[in-house]
Order: sequence, then structure tokens, then C-alpha cells
Amino acid sequence: MTETADRATGGASPEAIQAHYDVGNGFYRLWLDPTLTYSCALWAGADDTLEAAQLRKLDWIAEPVLQRHAKRVLDIGCGWGSMLAHLAAGGVERGVGLTLSREQFDYVGARGLPGVEVRLDSWRDHKPDAPYDAIVSVGAFEHFADLDLSEERRMAIYREFFEACHRWLAPGAPLVLQTIAYGPVPALLGRELFLDYFPESDLPRPFEIFKACDGLFEVTAFRNDREDYVRTLKAWHRNLRAQRDAAVAEVGEAKVEFYKRYLGVSAMMFSVRNTVLLRLKMTRVP
Repeated sequence: MTETADRATGGASPEAIQAHYDVGNGFYRLWLDPTLTYSCALWAGADDTLEAAQLRKLDWIAEPVLQRHAKRVLDIGCGWGSMLAHLAAGGVERGVGLTLSREQFDYVGARGLPGVEVRLDSWRDHKPDAPYDAIVSVGAFEHFADLDLSEERRMAIYREFFEACHRWLAPGAPLVLQTIAYGPVPALLGRELFLDYFPESDLPRPFEIFKACDGLFEVTAFRNDREDYVRTLKAWHRNLRAQRDAAVAEVGEAKVEFYKRYLGVSAMMFSVRNTVLLRLKMTRVP
């Protein structure tokens, strides 16, 4: 997919995605958990670990997929493959992952996960050769629209996404979505702050998601785990501080400070309800 084509429709271009995610896999290994899961964890007690919380999140997402005995699953925005690996271990025979990050694409491909295929592709350009039994998408929805779009155009993009998922899914199949969204408190530092870290992107509002999927999917479970993201971001921040010297050796001091600032500011925005973390389980309706 070309940058020109992507910018014409709104949302982040491949170059914009790569600006954040292609810093270096070694850098991310220093402060993420061992599964390399770069999204909000699902925490339990005070003694919970980051890895355990991430695995619990993967279990929550996988539950409707595995309950349906899905054999063919699409992961839109597959990251470094933690969800695909989790599903493959649970019995999914074929997992297809989409990413616009070249480093994530190379990493997942090199993992040799059984039945897993990763594509350097956008959901807009995806052309499946058969219906899927389930679709999951974690942390990609935030990049589908950008700050300069009108409300009408934003809603058209979100509707287009759910229509595509509806076409690709078998009847009654699950769609599991996790995304950051704007919260009830206006952002103290402005929406433009988000673009410092994720260029050509913007967050949805909760009502936009429900409106866009209306008539296509039934929402069967809904969670706002805003405080879980505060805890996740703080855990990442602690890890990055503890590994600062190694991180500087990987990407340089300026980039390390950029990410420390991003994690700290993001934790603050979730704490004061500028942003929320939504997890939704949906079922395709006729």
C-alpha cells in the first residue's frame, strides 16, 4: 500500500507506523514483558506481574475464539505476534496477522509459529481467500483515522472497518477489539499531543465505535480498563528506567527520553480520564 493511497483515505501511513514501532526490537525487549505485548495488560492482585497480566489479557481475548473452536483467525495489527502465538497454542490451525511495521513483520515471520502467516498490509487492502472464524484487533483502531478528518469522514472509516470485518467473518463469529479512546474529561494537553508520539493518527470516541458497528455486530462484553493501562504504563516506565543504559546503547539518549516522556504523559492522561481503554467482545449478526 502506498503512502499516497493511505493518506487519501485517512489514517496512519506505513511510514508513520514505522516511525514509532520500528525503533528496534532489541529496544522493546528491554522494557516490555517476555511476550513482547505492547498493549494494555489485564491486572489482578497487587502482587501480579506484568507478564502474568499480559497473559491474562491474551486469555480474555482468546476466550470467545477458542470457545468457538475457531480454525482460521485474523489478527489486525498483530504486533510481535503474541496473540497469534497464544491462539496457535490453543488450537487455531491458521492465523493471519496484518501489520504495517517492517520490524514486526520480520520478527513474526522468523518465529516460525505453526500455521501463522504475517502480511505487511493494511486492513483496507486485505483480501482473504476464505471467511474467518474470528477476528481480533488490539491497538490498531487508534490509527484508522487522523486528526484532520471531519466527523463524517471518521465515521465513514470506522463503518468501513466493521463492514469489512462483517464480510470476512462467518455467521455468528466473534470480533474482539481493544482500543484506546477519548475519555469524558477534555485532554488538558490537547489532542495534538497524541500526534507527537503517533503521527497521522487519532483516538476514537466510545460512541463512534458503537455507532459504527450498529446493525453489523452485537456487543456481548464491554470493559473500560483505564486503571489497568495506568498500571501497565507505569510498569513499562519502571522497566525502561531500570534498563536505561542498555536502552541508550540500543537507540540513543534522545529516543530513550522520548519514550520515557511518552509513557509518563500517557499514564497521566489515563489517570485523569483524558483517555480510556476499551475492550469489546462482539458477535457478527446476519
